[in-house]
Amino acid sequence: MRVLIGDDPGAELSDDDLEERYARPPDHVGPWLRVNMVSTLDGAAQGADGRSGGINNAADKRVFDALRRIADCIVVGAGTLRSEGYRPARAPLVAVSRSAEVPPLLRGAEPGRVLMATTERAPGLGRARSLLGVENVLVLGSYSVDLVTLKAALHDRGHTEILSEGGPALLHRLLAEGVADELCLSLVPRLVGGDRLRIVAGSELDVSLSPTLLLEESGTLLGRWRVSR
Repeated sequence: MRVLIGDDPGAELSDDDLEERYARPPDHVGPWLRVNMVSTLDGAAQGADGRSGGINNAADKRVFDALRRIADCIVVGAGTLRSEGYRPARAPLVAVSRSAEVPPLLRGAEPGRVLMATTERAPGLGRARSLLGVENVLVLGSYSVDLVTLKAALHDRGHTEILSEGGPALLHRLLAEGVADELCLSLVPRLVGGDRLRIVAGSELDVSLSPTLLLEESGTLLGRWRVSR
């Protein structure tokens, strides 16, 4: 994997180098929330199977793994957790769900490995508390999850490096509510056509970003874009 934009253009990066290149900005104070997504060149965020796993490749997996190694927790929409078949990871998973339904593959996780961010009106609130433990269910709003408060609550728990893996609806909210600090995006060299989700799903928004790093491996472009404030 070589550097196109960033320090030392043309340098070949090892897996350890990737962790250094994706480190949070040294001048940033407070929690850093980055979102990692993958897309084809024609904008599809999913393959024919309806999963991002249908379009990712080895280069994307290298960055995916590096970001997970440096993450303190991983924030994911409950729908994405179910559709992508998430299982407990090294870092705690934080499910964002208005219903508080715990995905089946996460119900047997060790205490603290899965957190639920939900609402006080969630129909599954009692069940989530029973499955995950009261202390691991964060009630952050009446009808929708307050993502600003979620970021602060995770920081209070000691999570400074916060990684989100989407999906597209959650990315829209993270951008719209000013919670996301950075987008990490892999552009795989494929065209798939069809009517598939893009990486952002929701009403119109206009968010400016600035590139801080661009890498290339076997035609795949992998970049970091800082969200402008």
